[in-house]
Amino acid sequence: MADETTGPSGTGTEPIRVMVVDDQELFRRGLTMLLGVEDGIEVVGEAGDGIEGTTLAAGVAPDVVLLDIRMPKRTGIEACRSIKEAVPSAKIIMLTVSDEEADLYEAVKSGAAGYLLKDSSIEEVAQAVRVVADGQSLISPSMAVKLIDEFKQMSKPEREHVPGLRLTERELEVLRLVAKGMNNREIAKQLFISENTVKNHVRNILEKLQLHSRMEAVMYAVREKLLDLP
Repeated sequence: MADETTGPSGTGTEPIRVMVVDDQELFRRGLTMLLGVEDGIEVVGEAGDGIEGTTLAAGVAPDVVLLDIRMPKRTGIEACRSIKEAVPSAKIIMLTVSDEEADLYEAVKSGAAGYLLKDSSIEEVAQAVRVVADGQSLISPSMAVKLIDEFKQMSKPEREHVPGLRLTERELEVLRLVAKGMNNREIAKQLFISENTVKNHVRNILEKLQLHSRMEAVMYAVREKLLDLP
């Protein structure tokens, strides 16, 4: 599955190519400067709105795009969709002040692989870039709780489990931890297994459910009552 394929990383010979799209010039320039000195990260462009960001992304083909949600001309959600169309390999991280569940949910539906609040430290942002470039998903822990709440609202009580799509107990364990916003390394530590084993479990989950991303798997699992969430 594409979401679990190892992508660019700061430990390889090629740096992660990052683009920043935000209408607040001071924030955008500051973030660009700070990310530019991080090991294994190269900022290849910046834009002040969603339309400019989409055009720029098509030209520079970034590995990761940091997108604000509230922008003029084209919102971050709309830009996320258009950038994914223009550069399917690009990973999108929403970096925003919005802690609204609706924005988070729309971002995930639009193909975002990460969702961070702007009060995150530069170290957290840089780590998110590395994690997402490596094919994982990352959501601020506080927002992960809201995401689960949103998924639970989608759940339809009258629906029955789809027969034949059975996950093993270990796969369910992994899926529960993914649902809590944990990355592969954290899941491996929690379950006392290797990161490669976690990746294999996630890949198997996606194949069994015929889905393409970790967040889609969580959405499906909640909807089909495969998880016992509080």
